[in-house]
Amino acid sequence: MDIQLEKLELMKLLLETENPSIIKAIKKVFHKEQKDWWDEISEEQQAGIDKALAEMQAGKLTPHNEVMRKGIL
Repeated sequence: MDIQLEKLELMKLLLETENPSIIKAIKKVFHKEQKDWWDEISEEQQAGIDKALAEMQAGKLTPHNEVMRKGIL
């Protein structure tokens, strides 16, 4: 199967259709495929990211070069 040829055939069919339900169904397929990574991670991971963002906004983070200079890690 030549994927480029398949794409071209699908494009041709899409361009030729006047049926709105077909277009809507195709859009639905593509929207299902586009997942937000945020929804794919655990609640604990989301909470950790939220906490880090809050600390960043509050200015509570240490710059990378300072961490490396102090050998904190």
